[in-house]
Amino acid sequence: MGPHPAVAAIRLAVRRVLHDVLTDNSTDPTAQPLVLVACSGGADSMALASALAFEAPKLGIRAGAVTVDHGLQPGSDLRAAEVVVRMTALGLAPVESLAVTVGREGGPEAAARDARYAALDEAAQRLGAAAVLLGHTRDDQAETVLLGLARGSGIRSLSGMAGTSGVAGRYRRPFLQVDRQTARKACMVQSLPVWDDPHNADPAYTRSRLRHEGLPALEKALGKGVVEALARTAQLSRDDADALDSWAVQADSTVRDDTGLLECAKLFALPPAVRRRILRRAAIEAGSPAGSLFARHIEEIDRLITGWRGQKAINLPGRVVAQRQGGRLVIRQG
Repeated sequence: MGPHPAVAAIRLAVRRVLHDVLTDNSTDPTAQPLVLVACSGGADSMALASALAFEAPKLGIRAGAVTVDHGLQPGSDLRAAEVVVRMTALGLAPVESLAVTVGREGGPEAAARDARYAALDEAAQRLGAAAVLLGHTRDDQAETVLLGLARGSGIRSLSGMAGTSGVAGRYRRPFLQVDRQTARKACMVQSLPVWDDPHNADPAYTRSRLRHEGLPALEKALGKGVVEALARTAQLSRDDADALDSWAVQADSTVRDDTGLLECAKLFALPPAVRRRILRRAAIEAGSPAGSLFARHIEEIDRLITGWRGQKAINLPGRVVAQRQGGRLVIRQG
């Protein structure tokens, strides 16, 4: 008799990712790559840790774990120590607890995320990990798509989280096609203890409100397939965004003059989605920070091409200036 369907599902998802890790590290067949799981002690990451512990040894992969102590709640250090004990009991090694200081920039959720990824990056580099597995599920993906939709910031924000991201594809998300209920069920049938983070139910957090109020309301109105449909939207949007990014890279060299300046007439002839991507890349290359460059900034630059009325130079984040000069678009440090 095989494993419970929920356990089989999480193991298959992890096995696929581990095969990818092996392929990516195939230059040295004697090396045993180290794969880490980032575990909070919640159901999603506990399920992921259990699947990694089961699958990795069969493929000759070393499996370790890290847990991040954000220090945002009393006793968070004890909670992190408990997760270390659980990970060690699963047979994972090395296992580390990483204490971080969460700043205030960008709101509580963004600040915690920034601190967490900085700690995971440091640990992965120091331990020489080939990959870090993250427990984001299909439900998390659906929430990310809805948050992107609410921001109104274009198709890239609707593409949700990538299956692979970070420096050299460091971060892998095996569970993006696995729903949260399956992960929880896998923990239950394996008798794995699970910790529910109170932040996940705190209405002060946007994602928490979406999880407990927004998505249930959508499911009530539209039916149970909403989460699956949103996750599918993410994948379709990612494919479209990737294609447009690729088109913009190819088109970039065709809209410049002999000196490398952007020609407004040639930019005008491009589809808006491609043109705006070229403008965004040009602004970033000139020194504008990507995280501070919003759709409204790109729209202002775009109007220098599509709605030219003799406008003055446009100031962009990072002391970058965009202006039209004699049929050319000049974007440079001011």
